[in-house]
Amino acid sequence: MATQQSKAHHVGEWAALRCTSLEIAEAIFEVANYDERLAEQIWEQQGSDDVLIRAFNKTEDDVLTWDNKVVERKNV
Repeated sequence: MATQQSKAHHVGEWAALRCTSLEIAEAIFEVANYDERLAEQIWEQQGSDDVLIRAFNKTEDDVLTWDNKVVERKNV
């Protein structure tokens, strides 16, 4: 079973490879219950409201990136 630290490291790498903010990647994996196949499907949809709400709740930032696309808090 993966530890929280290894999960966090994996999610960080996953986010970096996809040019996606860590907060969005963390939210995607939470929604997917850490199922990587489901996480990939969610990521491909680019704009899940549940994911974006969770992601912005993790940060004070007003802008995050999803596949190199800017997502603004005010649009969520």
